[in-house]
Amino acid sequence: MSESPEAKPGCLLRLVRAFGGVVVSLLLGLWTIWAAGALHYDLPDGAPNALFVGALFVAVLAAAIFVKGGWLRKAAAVAGLCAIVTGWWLTLEPSNDRTWQRNVAVEPWGEIDGDRVTLHGIRDCEYRAELDYTAHWNTRTVDVSKLTGVDMFLTYWGSPWIAHPFLSFQFDDSDPVVISIETRMQEGQTYSTFGGLYRQFTLIYVVAEERDIVRLRTDYRKGEDVYLYRLTISPERARAIFLDYVETINRMKTEPVFYNVLSTNCTTGIRVHAVATTETPKPWDWRILLPGKVDELIYSRDGFETTLPFDEYKDQSHLNPVGTGLGRVGDYSRLIRERVPTYK
Repeated sequence: MSESPEAKPGCLLRLVRAFGGVVVSLLLGLWTIWAAGALHYDLPDGAPNALFVGALFVAVLAAAIFVKGGWLRKAAAVAGLCAIVTGWWLTLEPSNDRTWQRNVAVEPWGEIDGDRVTLHGIRDCEYRAELDYTAHWNTRTVDVSKLTGVDMFLTYWGSPWIAHPFLSFQFDDSDPVVISIETRMQEGQTYSTFGGLYRQFTLIYVVAEERDIVRLRTDYRKGEDVYLYRLTISPERARAIFLDYVETINRMKTEPVFYNVLSTNCTTGIRVHAVATTETPKPWDWRILLPGKVDELIYSRDGFETTLPFDEYKDQSHLNPVGTGLGRVGDYSRLIRERVPTYK
């Protein structure tokens, strides 16, 4: 016997409710997992993290089982528990007052006087091994009217999807200035991708000499591959981006920022400065979330000075085969560019 017309709306409503219940349950499950991670990573040092995480899961399970009045009330109870954790997490604030690892111990800052910018805290470490080095911090004045362009370094350490981009500002009368957006880690901390989803790390703009920050990655860190690309940015745009970087660096001395692996990282930071200095920003692209693909993204937008196919261009831009073993020579920046075929 066929179903009556009156029954069809009722069946549809039950399907919608069932689907809605599945979606809500999935979202609450993800929220619970996130909240557990927040307790695991961001409770103060010495707190019984595992105990709090276990208590959260027990409370969520108890709410799902014992709360009366249907699944909506159960869902509300679980959401309330997660909201309490989230509310606490949102009260956490970044600080510049920590015992930092030596390579990020000094906060850079800049004095802007017309076209002249005096940069303090330029890192220039003397390496004997990755973790064995003498830290030097320089002060240097540059003339932004002499800023001719921007290069991008991209360094990989395993996955082709994950990389770290940083920019090098080129001057026709002085050495380049590198600015790299990184995690500022405390003594004893190690980087964690999952920890980077929470409030484990503070953001820092490392201002450095190329013979420090590039040579560290080509000569001393094991398993890192570095690529050097010339960008098609005009000198005028390069100057605007550089000054925007310096203004952000100065602001972060009094207004520190948390690092976040998805929303506040090296690649999203570069995009923020690019958007802030143009009236016609490029549209958002999924590759922004996967820094290992950022060179492919820039190439697709004619952002590199090349006529080569992408794969050939990337292969020739590989710095490790030609850029190692140069030491702390004064003309380091010139030598690495002479050895990269795509830079000529």
